[in-house]
Amino acid sequence: MSDHTLAPDVLAAPIPVREVLPWVLFGALLLLALYFVGAEEGATSIVPGMYVHEFVHDGRHLLGFPCH
Repeated sequence: MSDHTLAPDVLAAPIPVREVLPWVLFGALLLLALYFVGAEEGATSIVPGMYVHEFVHDGRHLLGFPCH
């Protein structure tokens, strides 16, 4: 019977924040855009009025979000 270990002999190198930060910003902007297209209406509205709704209206239908 051989002696196998489950832990690797080499530790993984840490990922620098400089390499992760652009992806974190991209994800945050993507979630923000998804909020404005999908939920910026009615009770969840941050911006008063219908300006944002009318601006993202066609994108809302393209992505399958109901609004009527």
